[in-house]
Amino acid sequence: MAIRDIADYANLTDADVDAIGAELDGIRREVEQSLGADDAAYIRHVIAFQRTLDLGARLLLAATTSRAGWLVGTAALAYAKSVENMEIGHNVSHGQWDWMNDPEIHSNTWEWDMVASSAQWRYSHNYRHHVFSNVLGVDDDLGFGVLRVSSDQPWKPEHVLQPLRNVLLALIFEWGIARHGYHSERERSDSKEAQRSVGQVMFAKIRRQVAKDYLLWPVLSGRRWRRILAANASANLLRNLWTYVVIFCGHFPDGVQQFEPAVLENETRAHWYLRQMLGAANFRAGRVLAFSSGNLCYQIEHHLFPDLPSNRYAEISGMVRGLCARYGIAYTTGSLPRQYLQTLRTNFRLALPGGLALPHE
Repeated sequence: MAIRDIADYANLTDADVDAIGAELDGIRREVEQSLGADDAAYIRHVIAFQRTLDLGARLLLAATTSRAGWLVGTAALAYAKSVENMEIGHNVSHGQWDWMNDPEIHSNTWEWDMVASSAQWRYSHNYRHHVFSNVLGVDDDLGFGVLRVSSDQPWKPEHVLQPLRNVLLALIFEWGIARHGYHSERERSDSKEAQRSVGQVMFAKIRRQVAKDYLLWPVLSGRRWRRILAANASANLLRNLWTYVVIFCGHFPDGVQQFEPAVLENETRAHWYLRQMLGAANFRAGRVLAFSSGNLCYQIEHHLFPDLPSNRYAEISGMVRGLCARYGIAYTTGSLPRQYLQTLRTNFRLALPGGLALPHE
């Protein structure tokens, strides 16, 4: 069931909540004060790596005539797109690198390599999702408007189809994000002219992205356009599937809690911190898997400090886990397969009427 009183749910006193908030504020200050040349070098090296891999993959696809070469080139292109999407685009758009004052690596200027508009995504995600994380009826990312993810959400006959919707969402995840950002921006538009502008922004980005991936690159390849078109489509599909898995494993496994809108009344920063810890989940990852997921294997830490650089989340996670242990707060984590299978189980359960669906354990 959705939580109404977070401190009461976690068996914490007011003094405990204030102490937790103060300690997390201290972690933030410590990291902010230590940011410097090594962190700036990290993101610049990541961008250079991603662009080099992207170029190398496209050169291989242009030069090879073998099936094996096509498979390797397509896989490399898909990985380059995944890195750009999560470790660069997602994190830069959160403002994690704004402190560098580099106009080329800034949340207000970065446009990522997918059909969604970065500007529209920043409002729907950075504000609607991260400020109001997992609050029923307020956080638009709870099921992205197409899935029932809590037994507190009223069941509708259409939810019987949600296992199929889940598969479709995974396949076209970038398009779902574009639609999601568009609707969030449109809802806050106060005139028809403003709503038209929101649509124009979305369709302009879609036209540019589709033209680049499905027209420009195939045309430049000449007679081999079919191979390049298939490679671009396959790379985008693989990127969509991987992004979907990472995002769902951070938000919908067992142990992730939802909240009633009442928690927002007089919510302090310390209570907000508690909501972030209870409303997200990690998955265990080594350095390669962490990098490949945009360091979103540390989803709890990301929700606590969404604008701190992602390369610091591994360091922060040890401090957060220790804090949770001292105060008896659940720190939800597990292997990637386990977390994902739990999201699938919940998806199937909640496709059924509320009386047959089980809430998060």
